[in-house]
Amino acid sequence: MAKKIISLLILFTVHCSLFTLFATASEVKETILQNGLKILTLENHKAPVVTFQIWYKVGSRNEPVGKTGVSHLLEHMMFKGTKKYGPQQFSKTVQKNGGNDNAFTSKDYTAYFQNFASDRIDISLELESDRMVNLLVEPKEVLSERNVVAEERRMRYEDDPQSAVHEELMAAAFKAHPYRWPVIGWMADIQSINRDDLYNYYRTYYAPNNATIVVVGDFDTDKLLKKIGGSFGTIPKGTAPSENNLVEPSQRGERRVVVKKEAQLPYIAMAYHVPNFKDPDSYPLEVLSVILSGGKSSRLYQSLVYKKQIALYAGGDYEGISKDPHLFYFYASVATGKKVEEVESALYEEIEKLKNEPVTEREIEKAKNQLEASFVMSQDSVFYQGMLLGKYETVGDWRLKDKYLEGIRKVTKDDLQRVVKKYFTEDNRTVGILIPLPPKGP
Repeated sequence: MAKKIISLLILFTVHCSLFTLFATASEVKETILQNGLKILTLENHKAPVVTFQIWYKVGSRNEPVGKTGVSHLLEHMMFKGTKKYGPQQFSKTVQKNGGNDNAFTSKDYTAYFQNFASDRIDISLELESDRMVNLLVEPKEVLSERNVVAEERRMRYEDDPQSAVHEELMAAAFKAHPYRWPVIGWMADIQSINRDDLYNYYRTYYAPNNATIVVVGDFDTDKLLKKIGGSFGTIPKGTAPSENNLVEPSQRGERRVVVKKEAQLPYIAMAYHVPNFKDPDSYPLEVLSVILSGGKSSRLYQSLVYKKQIALYAGGDYEGISKDPHLFYFYASVATGKKVEEVESALYEEIEKLKNEPVTEREIEKAKNQLEASFVMSQDSVFYQGMLLGKYETVGDWRLKDKYLEGIRKVTKDDLQRVVKKYFTEDNRTVGILIPLPPKGP
């Protein structure tokens, strides 16, 4: 009894601390300059550090057919210099001042960030405002970096059997929407991108009215906004890029793809079309993803790996924070001596259980607690506070972030059953299977 009371006290203390952390992290100020640049600032004085992030509303979903991968290649080129700062000088300048920097491209956005001691924030303002308008895009640098990206594609995708399956799965699941192609691009498209392609793309999408600056950390908001206005406010507003409003048509039957590639074991992945985070159904889908694959106590691991021992690992994933409706995945690596058909049947069996039998109260509460703890505790870092604001704002509205916990807490067992029956149907399913081939050489 004493142990139980202590456990309850610990749980209560954790929830209180989570609430306090979340409450103090919600005072965001939104500012929009005359040129359309949006600025989100959040003061956090726990430590003398700051993260500066700039999010451009452009990703692989914005790319023209035949030029897939141009968003990612342009991200590489953003480190190749301006007249003021030569190639590689951007990162060297950041590092000399004790900071670190990087960038990433997704289907919906491209983002750049620097993390500094708070008295070095002016360096970010100088460097980022300069390359927003003064990128050189030298032809020789384009050729060099294009080869780098092509090699990256070979190593991370073409030489990885499971990545190859997921690429084919996406290409089959989406017919009209540009989510069907990989962020890194198809190899033939990467090799066709030239200097003019990159420069025109840069001029179209890298404009203040297509960007959001996010700053979180130890600073004075009023003073910082004046500095940002001085660095970015004089940059001319660009022509608003045309909005890509493609809608994926409803799937009307199961689709299957098979990849034959050198590998040791078979692999299976499945995808179902589901709504994104703007839809109320996103909350039960989030909870469902944890129940299915939230660690070794999850349903898929317990069933396929631990009890039946037909898979080396198994899981599921929901991509909810996206501009447009996306997918809910299931995947499993087939164990030695087992057949992929056996694993596929086991995955369907778990889905049918969810349709026919309500989850237990313990399962649903455990999943909610995991999601809440993960969501709130991640914001203990100024960097991830900025990441969350930037991601939500770029694909929708940063204010939607504050509705997340409320939505998760309201999920019921009936909600879970309803979404499984609604979305996890055979006609809404795409299946990808890896058939291993023996190695060609010694």
